[in-house]
Formats: sequence, structure tokens, C-alpha cells
Amino acid sequence: MTLKEPDQGFTSDAERTSVTSTEEYETFKKTEDGVAFRDVGWFKACIIFVKALSGGAISIVAWGLFNTYSFVILGNFRVRRPHCHSVADMAEVAGGTIGKEIIGLVFLIGYVLVTGSGIIGVSTALNALSHHAACTVWWSFIAMVVTVALASVRKFTHIGWITYAGFVSIYIAVLIVVIGVTTRDRPAAAPQTGPYELGYVNINNPGFAAGMVASSTIFVSSAGTSAFLPVISEMRNPKDYKKALYPCMALVTASYLAFSLVVYRWTGQWVASPSLGSAGQTIKMVSYGVALLGLIASATLYLHVGAKYLFVRLLANTKHLQSNSVTHWATWLACTIGLGAVSFILAEAIPIFNYLIALVGSLCFAPLAISLPGLLWLYDHGDYLKGSLAQKSKFLFHIGMVLLGVFFLVGATYGVIIEIKAAYADGTIGSTFTCADNSNSS
Repeated sequence: MTLKEPDQGFTSDAERTSVTSTEEYETFKKTEDGVAFRDVGWFKACIIFVKALSGGAISIVAWGLFNTYSFVILGNFRVRRPHCHSVADMAEVAGGTIGKEIIGLVFLIGYVLVTGSGIIGVSTALNALSHHAACTVWWSFIAMVVTVALASVRKFTHIGWITYAGFVSIYIAVLIVVIGVTTRDRPAAAPQTGPYELGYVNINNPGFAAGMVASSTIFVSSAGTSAFLPVISEMRNPKDYKKALYPCMALVTASYLAFSLVVYRWTGQWVASPSLGSAGQTIKMVSYGVALLGLIASATLYLHVGAKYLFVRLLANTKHLQSNSVTHWATWLACTIGLGAVSFILAEAIPIFNYLIALVGSLCFAPLAISLPGLLWLYDHGDYLKGSLAQKSKFLFHIGMVLLGVFFLVGATYGVIIEIKAAYADGTIGSTFTCADNSNSS
């Protein structure tokens, strides 16, 4: 599949006019009196995009290309309709109020869940660094407090420093583990005496449930593109979004592919859980120490995106949206604290990172990153159904996108539920709000 940009279709003369005069429709206005949200450049947007994202080799590349194309559809749709601050606004254009409320709820649930996964990641790091010196629930609570405090900074540009530092720290931490696994005689999780097999498999048959969980985990690694839209709304020039998108997706896909192949080559079936422990306890502590800032940055960004969506929904078209009023601050802090608390509760209810991530992919990002872009393309290109053979083929392809998203929503969610039930049954998940060490360091 090539990354040819979707045709710039328009549904009305008014939309053609809006391309040349869009500033008045932007959610955040350029202002010198109130809160000037619009000060994110394309390079900083690229770094934020990477942090918003951060199986098999074919699956990694295929999902990376697919998710890039899907966001090109969303980005072009947004450029033509600058009032669209989020995917919910886009859904309203194509599906009315009902579409907006459904997609808005899915978006909010998705970013609450990924914030929960970020909280799990931070608690795992603190357990690894301290040799499980405290109950995991306390570490998670501390992670939630820090995340809420940082996410409460109102503007993307002001949390830019943590996204820069977070990206560098995560990248270096993973690189440390990748190098570390190549220096060991045998994987850290493998039997340390006697014979063992790496168990390489080119094509595996894990069963439907496990296979859908694995596919959902790979898909979600580059599917968080719905988080890019609020960032675009705070860019100085929203039309520059592709300058941020393409380097971001190329870096994420290439890095994920390279790191995964190296780790699999040296550990095979003995990839540790969590994976930063694949090179042994010492390297695990070093890598988590380096990665801690990046894990906090990820949780912060996820919570900020979800809270910003809710904040804009509550204060849109009011004087309080860009003022420093009591209503402005009370609403903003209520959004960050409230969603942070819900994320903490969900993180303790599903305390295994991989399952929570897979659930995000199936339940939320499948509709947002697969079905919705297909529907929006069909909305803009309805005339293609009666056009040339090439146009009809494009139309059918995007119908296929919608159906693929529905299949993933149902199939992968079913698979995740089955796997979570099995994990509770066999003791992998002991209980909710458990104090057990989630870093396997004790």
C-alpha cells in the first residue's frame, strides 16, 4: 500500500472557501490578551506525535504504513474543516450529534485507558528500581499524582520540555536493553543451567484469542494518531502537520522493527515480562532508571490529551476557553484530576500492561484509527461510487477499512477478554489493587 494522499474532495462551495480563510474557524484563536494556545511549531509537534505513539516484522511495517495513511485522511479532513479540534468533531460532520457523542466517548475512554497503562509503566519502574520496596498500589498512586500535576499544565508547548526529554530517555533505555541482550550467553528469563531452546517461529499459530491480542498490541504501537489532532489545533500553522507526521511515523516504525528483531534474535521465546528485564536485573534497573522520565512523559501526554478534549467540549464557544477565569481553571483542573483518578482505578483493575494496551487497541483505537478514517473518506468521496473503475476501487478499499475496524473491534476485544479471564484463573493476575511486584524484581 502506498502513502498517496487522499484526494482533496469537497462537499460544498462553502468548504472550498474555507480553505483560503480558515483562521476564524480554528478552535483556539491567535490572541495576545488571553491564553495563547497556538504556539506549537511543526518540529515540536513531531516530538509530541512520537511520544503519543511510543509481533512480526511484516505486521509492524504494515500497521505503520496503514496508520500513517489513516491519519493523512484525518489530517486532510481537518485542514478543510479547521473547527475540528478532535475526532469527535469530525464524526459530527459526517454523522451528526450521535456520531460526535459516540466517537467522543470512545476517544475519552481510550485516553483514560492509555493513561492507566502509563501509570502501570511508572509503577513498574519504581518497583524495579527499589526492589519492590513498597506496595505496588502506593507506587501507582504516586505515579498518578505526578502525572496529574504535570498534565495540568495547560498548553502543549509548555509540556514540550518533558516530551523532548521523555522521548530521549525512552529511546536510550530501550537501546540499552537491545545492546544488553546481545552480551549475554543466554536470555535472562531462560533456564540458567542445562540446555534450552530459543524457539524461533517464523509463522506462529497461537490461537484466535492470543493472536488477536498480539496483533492488537502491534497495531496500537502506531495507532494513537487521534491524539495528533488536538496538537494540530495548537500549531502555529496547522497545515504543516505532515512535516511532523512523516518523520514521526518513519522513526516509530523503523525503531520498533529494528529493536524487536534484535531482541527476538537474542532472546526468542524468552522475552522477559516486562520486556526491559530481558537483559537481566542490573540492565533492567539501569534501563528503568533512564526510562522513568519517559514513562512519566507518556502518561502525562495521554492524560493531557484526554483532559484537553473534555475541557474544550465543556467550554467551547464561551469566553472562559482562553481566559484565566476561575471557571477556566476549575474546569481544567477538574478534568485532569478526575480523569487521572479514573485512570488509576482502571490501572489497578487490569494491572498487566500488555492486556491494557491490547484492550485500548481493540476497543478504542480500532474505531478511531481504522473505521472512522474510512468513513470520513467515503463522506468526502461519495461520487466515486459512480465514477471510473479506479475510483470505484478506491471506494471499495475504504469500505474495507470500515469493515476491518469493526472486525478488530469485535474480534480483538473478545480475545483480550478471554486472555484476561485466563490470567485471573491461572493466577497471572492475582487480584485488583494488588501489592504484588509487577516488575518481577523480588
